[in-house]
Amino acid sequence: MKPFLAMLTRDMKLATRIGGDSLTVLLFYIMTGAIMPFAIGPDKDQLAQLGPAIIWISALLSLLLALDRLFRMDHEDGSLLAMRQASLPLEMIVVAKICAHWVTTALPLIVATPVLAILLNLEIDQTLRVIFTLLVGTPALICFGAIGAAVTVSIKRGGLIAPILILPLSIPTLIFGVSAVSSGAIANAQDAALLFLAGFTLLSLVFTPFAAALALKMAAE
Repeated sequence: MKPFLAMLTRDMKLATRIGGDSLTVLLFYIMTGAIMPFAIGPDKDQLAQLGPAIIWISALLSLLLALDRLFRMDHEDGSLLAMRQASLPLEMIVVAKICAHWVTTALPLIVATPVLAILLNLEIDQTLRVIFTLLVGTPALICFGAIGAAVTVSIKRGGLIAPILILPLSIPTLIFGVSAVSSGAIANAQDAALLFLAGFTLLSLVFTPFAAALALKMAAE
């Protein structure tokens, strides 16, 4: 357990020291959501209806910005090769990196969501439900991002290729996340979408460490 916590702490400290990436992601998230009302118009009912989808799309696009730093820096400075020789399995290293990445990128977005909710005229109960679905669904987005980042870690300018690989995998999460909050859906449909979202996240958490670790091993060979 100590090696895992050490890896988790290391990545969180590195992200804090760099700082700029997390701040860029947060600002992009807020700005993307903030410009939507100007494009849609002043209709408050329409804004409230489209608000959850706007927030989810903004979160997805924002998280794509920071995926490249999940493994690339460790690959370039040789740390990733050293990690393969560590006592901690590579799969657990991937889990630690995913957790650290979620805390330093996705969590600030979730904390900033009430700001977008005000701009999009969402009710308090709808805002809380959006926040809850983001808490449930963003780990899946990070997991899919980890797979894409691992596959492209050894490719020059792989950060441009990774989003293309990740977006198709993220579509179900996006659909269930929006459906779980959509004001036009009935309560049973919202609950079912939330359950599907949670199940999809659990599935990604189980599958991703092995898939990403395999991709990293192949990249190091």
